[in-house]
Amino acid sequence: MRTGMRLVIVQLLAVWTAGTVAGQITSNPIPAPIVKRGLAVEIKDLVRLPDTRPIRPADQDVAPAGWARVSYVRDLPDGRRFANDSRGFLYLIGPNNEPKVYANVGAAFPNAVYNRLESGFIGFTFHPEFARNGLFYTVHAEKGPGNPKTPDFIPPGYGLKDVTYHNIITEWHATTPAANVFEGTRRELLREAHVVANLTHPMGAVEFNPTAKPGDADYGLLYTSGSDHGFSNGGGPNASNPAQTQRLDSIMTAILRFDPRSPSVTGGVKGLGDYTIPMANKFASDGDPKTLGEIYAYGFRNAHRLSWDVDGTMFASDIGMNHIEEINIVRNGENYGWMKREGYFENGRWRGGELNELFPLPADVLSGRVKDGFTYPVAVYDHDEGRSVSDGFAYHGRIAALQGKFVFGDIQTGRLFAADLAEMKKADDGIPQTVAPIEEIQLYVREANGNRRNVSMQELIDRTMGASISRADLHISRTGDGELLLTSRQDGMIRMLVPDPGGSASAPTRR
Repeated sequence: MRTGMRLVIVQLLAVWTAGTVAGQITSNPIPAPIVKRGLAVEIKDLVRLPDTRPIRPADQDVAPAGWARVSYVRDLPDGRRFANDSRGFLYLIGPNNEPKVYANVGAAFPNAVYNRLESGFIGFTFHPEFARNGLFYTVHAEKGPGNPKTPDFIPPGYGLKDVTYHNIITEWHATTPAANVFEGTRRELLREAHVVANLTHPMGAVEFNPTAKPGDADYGLLYTSGSDHGFSNGGGPNASNPAQTQRLDSIMTAILRFDPRSPSVTGGVKGLGDYTIPMANKFASDGDPKTLGEIYAYGFRNAHRLSWDVDGTMFASDIGMNHIEEINIVRNGENYGWMKREGYFENGRWRGGELNELFPLPADVLSGRVKDGFTYPVAVYDHDEGRSVSDGFAYHGRIAALQGKFVFGDIQTGRLFAADLAEMKKADDGIPQTVAPIEEIQLYVREANGNRRNVSMQELIDRTMGASISRADLHISRTGDGELLLTSRQDGMIRMLVPDPGGSASAPTRR
């Protein structure tokens, strides 16, 4: 047994033993701290998106009002780089790191809302054949009351009168894919409803599996993030409803996978929206008319970011409730536990208690001797260390210290973490208590005299904003050549983890 893994297991068993005596785990569910072990990486400013704070009235924006709310940076194979500001702008970043508006997404959606952290123009992605077909996809949020459009899906047991917000996936068709300003048409794929008071945990990500090749079953299929749509803590009388989180006739907590082409084109089975259900999805071919075929996996509280390793392993960063943040390896048809499970613990809400309660799993389940039907995370940390897990990527770039690691972080604190990819995959063994150890990455900058100075992401953001900001709002993106970009939904700056001396810190050539 590996030394790091043995340490984690011993600590978990100690927690379980204490929990079986006291019942509820009341503090520090994961005693082992995340530590720095000499892993240090240089970070460098690349470009800052324009200040969009004055564009929206103060009562329609998030407090504190960030400079630009960057969620994603994406590179096309032709070298062009794009970034979003969730206030409604999709930018093309030119060869001299000059951002220019590619598409004014916000102008197309007058009912959009901007008053929550995950609101407005939340996410985007390009079709793997964008250079030929000109297709890209966006996710945005709109108000529910008074909206002229009717949702394709409302959570079971609720009606149109209960709808508070809409979450919409749109397909855009660029007439000239090589053009640097969008002109074209758009088509709505899915419009689904929230029924909680706050726009909490919307469907925020759309992704294509970058490892899938033409002819593969997964090629050209669109994935969405998976979340409870606020049923944990979205406010109002409809929130904190555990019955909405473990069902297959609902997209609550589910990662969806579908062919974005209309069934009128494919001749296939129609989903909830104007897209085609792939029969490779287990719930599409299970013979049960009560299950939704577009569900790929379910049981996530807020699996807001998805990524893939080069071998096709799919990862999801799932934001926990009051205690546990987790990274999961995602597979077709599996159940990841929420609201019954949080990390490798039982959540109290399902047993009639509160969301902030944790209870230990039975010893035979924790050790894997008895299977309970859930798939457990491969890396976890608790709220002594952070508050909400960020995006994460398998790293195979030019920074030697990060080779073979999964790099992620904490959104609120801005801390950057790494776990060994091989350890994470070994932890995907059906035994809840086995998880990969995590270490913290120390960021540093180069001073004018060439000296290194250690910094935190929060320090960099505060300096750029000229004020102390309450949260970092960290997100991570990956460049076309495999390097990592760090962004904040506060200061609008895109930063890069700099490759080793002799490598290049610049982006791929962009037009």
